[in-house]
Amino acid sequence: MLGVAFGLAVIIGGVIGMGILRTPGEVAAQLPDARLFLAAWLLGGLYALLGTISVAELGTMLPRSGGFYIFARRALGEYPGFVIGWSDWLSTCGTVAAIALVIGEYAGALAPRLAGRDVAVALVSVAAFALLQWRGVRYGARAQELTSLVKALAFAALIAACFIIGGKATNAPHTTLAVPHGRALLPALVLALQGIIYTYDGWYSTIYFGEEVRDSARNIPRAMFGGLLLVLAIYLLLNVALVYVLPMSQLAGAKLAVGTAAETIFGARGGLIISALATISMLAALNGNVLTAPRILFAMSRDGLGWHRAAEVNTGGTPDIALLVSTLVAAAMIIFSGTFGRVLAALAFFFVLNYSVAFLSVFIFRRREPDAPRPYRAWGYPWTTGAALLGSIAFLIGAIMSDTRNSVYALALLAVSYPAFLLLKLRRRTNDER
Repeated sequence: MLGVAFGLAVIIGGVIGMGILRTPGEVAAQLPDARLFLAAWLLGGLYALLGTISVAELGTMLPRSGGFYIFARRALGEYPGFVIGWSDWLSTCGTVAAIALVIGEYAGALAPRLAGRDVAVALVSVAAFALLQWRGVRYGARAQELTSLVKALAFAALIAACFIIGGKATNAPHTTLAVPHGRALLPALVLALQGIIYTYDGWYSTIYFGEEVRDSARNIPRAMFGGLLLVLAIYLLLNVALVYVLPMSQLAGAKLAVGTAAETIFGARGGLIISALATISMLAALNGNVLTAPRILFAMSRDGLGWHRAAEVNTGGTPDIALLVSTLVAAAMIIFSGTFGRVLAALAFFFVLNYSVAFLSVFIFRRREPDAPRPYRAWGYPWTTGAALLGSIAFLIGAIMSDTRNSVYALALLAVSYPAFLLLKLRRRTNDER
């Protein structure tokens, strides 16, 4: 069984990745004022906190492995659950592929012999973590705890270096940038928050392992709140450090803001340091997603919405067939990354939809199942849950408006999913009649 340490590790490992290395420059371009810049990061963290307050209730009320699929199926029915589950599973497999390719890219910078072998390194990385988890949940959990601890310490060291060395290293000229105000401030803030909220994505990771968490009624909320607060502290301190090291004119628009700060502090070695930091970050994120994807497929298959063999669990507690299928799908996405790119971009639409469905589920369960056991009850309900739901709807609208093409592809995937759902139900009915 998994404990609080694993719950903390899977959140830290899943949330902190390339987003925090790249997004600060994009946010600073929209809000080139240190106070607005930092306030936006705090707002993003508060949104994630509102989400945690509500989803922790769902996680303790329905402590089953499978993530958002579990809530959607019970609250809205089989078809909405099917849509959320399959899109979440495919998106997670795609995330595994994307992270592995980033590891391959940075491995070439750290070891010149690996340069140009991104796909091979990515495939080996995914296979290595899959084999580790095949041996049992305990091995995957320990790997997650170790890689997440190393990641947190690496970021702490970088933040300390920024404050200790950064003031002396900053020699760039300070140029005043136009700060949006009045009517222009709101759209700039919305665009900034879109990037920030994506960077916080993963704050809910513990719910994918609900039935595997020891004393879930106590440990799921502890892990979720503890993990998010640690991430929030790292993000805020890192962004304060960036503002301390770099003038806003240099931070704004930087494609790899943390890399720019590292080069300012460490000179030519900064690029190598950031490559190492990115690789460490990606290892924890890769292991976490390799752990997560099989749980979604396992839960759906157990409920008759997937291949029945994928509901099997080996002696080590790993859903081994689901792990095998998920790994093969991720490997295919790595090999054909160009072909799958559009599909993955469309599936990203469903990440935002998952939030909305989860918050809506809290309202549905409170009304429909008022006496159901709730070891943890959302603090401030219905106001906190309502605020999170409204924020998610606004974010969903923003995602549709800013990426209309991929949103249309997502709706097309949604339309295609219904015949597939009917075929699965027909097959299950046929098997039941035999």
